[in-house]
Amino acid sequence: MPGAILSAHLKSAIRNYALLFFGCVLFHVIGTWSLPLIDRDEPRFAEASREMIQRGDYIVPHFNNQLRLDKPPLTYWTQVASFRIFGENDFAARFPSPIAAALVALSIFAWGTRIGGNRMGWWAAIIFTLSLQTFLHAKAAVADMWLVLFVTLAHWSGYELLRDRLSPAHQTSNIKHQTSHWWWMFYVSLAFGFLAKGPIGWTPLATVAATKFFLLDGQLASRFKFAGGVLLMLAVVALWGVPALIRTHGQFFVVGIGRHVVGRSFATMEGHGANSFGMYLLLLPFYFITVFASFFPWSIKLPWLAKQLWQRRDKVDDYLLTGAAIIFIIFTLVKTKLPHYTLPAFPLLAILLARKLAAEKVTRFFRSCAFASASAYLAIALIVPSIVTRFFPAYQLFWQSRDYLRPGMEFGTVGFSEPSLIWYFRSGVKSFVTPLNSRRAADFMTQAGPRFVIVPTSLATTLFPNNPGDWKTFSTRGFNVAKGEQVDLTLVLKPD
Repeated sequence: MPGAILSAHLKSAIRNYALLFFGCVLFHVIGTWSLPLIDRDEPRFAEASREMIQRGDYIVPHFNNQLRLDKPPLTYWTQVASFRIFGENDFAARFPSPIAAALVALSIFAWGTRIGGNRMGWWAAIIFTLSLQTFLHAKAAVADMWLVLFVTLAHWSGYELLRDRLSPAHQTSNIKHQTSHWWWMFYVSLAFGFLAKGPIGWTPLATVAATKFFLLDGQLASRFKFAGGVLLMLAVVALWGVPALIRTHGQFFVVGIGRHVVGRSFATMEGHGANSFGMYLLLLPFYFITVFASFFPWSIKLPWLAKQLWQRRDKVDDYLLTGAAIIFIIFTLVKTKLPHYTLPAFPLLAILLARKLAAEKVTRFFRSCAFASASAYLAIALIVPSIVTRFFPAYQLFWQSRDYLRPGMEFGTVGFSEPSLIWYFRSGVKSFVTPLNSRRAADFMTQAGPRFVIVPTSLATTLFPNNPGDWKTFSTRGFNVAKGEQVDLTLVLKPD
């Protein structure tokens, strides 16, 4: 009889995990095949991954034949694997993010179940999955979901290492505490968090340190074995990092850490943030305001959650709240700001909110929010891509001219150099884009061999007033998302 009960429990657990994982993947992939990659980040990641394959170089990423040292390699590796399976296309570039988001949901479900039972685990996973920022980034060909996954796994394993100290006194006697595998999971997750997006993947260390400080328990240091754990973490990172540093003569550290970590902290990058000290002070509450949009619709309950935590919270709440607060505080102090930067805190917020909703039996609100948001997100994913695709200029020019593109064609651009041009046109011509000015564009087209140039439509007739009869021209109007401006472009192509 005990064996039969165990078998039934195992089957139920497997069914729940499979249902959640495949349901999340399906939910997130809907629409990813019909929306062009959005400038600038998505095509940068996708093209760098493609160039990894073409070069056979999986250590140092390149973009348009130039070193790309902005991010560590984990996201590129996942896209390379996806390209091997699905081919080099928009869907394949985005597919790793739905997988990562589904794995985050599984982690939240498992962690939430261990904290408060099966129902709480389901609620926490659904809250995270149906948050607006999750909906957006689980469909995007960027690094964020992999960062969220490994930060969540590290926070979960850190909780497990502290569990007997965080759990209510009446529960501790029932906890069979085995820490070895959680210790490995904690530090390996920190390593992969770094490989996903850099040092921000190490924030769970700060969560554990802060919790240790409040618990005032000297034995926790021996449980975490920080010296050995940090060495393990650094050793995993070094398997990639040392060859990358050697081959780039240290530039991966100078650019990846110096410019994109330190630089983002003290200066705005690509116009995202404050350019003056006064504006910096005004933007300090940025994330505490934007969370109401990013965590929507569940953010409706954030004031209620704050009140609940103020009136009554335990050590588990403190651990979750500390982890979320550290992420919010770090990015509040950083000068470069984008709403999605605090996404690694959302699993913690989801568990906190699910825990309180389940305790107060706020079932009606949960079901209404889940149904309404899931319906709205599915409608957006199915309808919006087909409406907005015509506003993507690089995508439209590519599909107009694709029948005339040949491998080895040279191509240049004047006044529009967004990464989407490189991603789409290199799939047809293989060569790299040459940035030009208006004077050089005409000379470029007189050179021998098939080639084409993309210029503002207002310049096309001036630069090429008397095209030979076999030349082709294609024009489109669209929107440059990266710069927030309308564009009117013409492609002039010489077939041989």
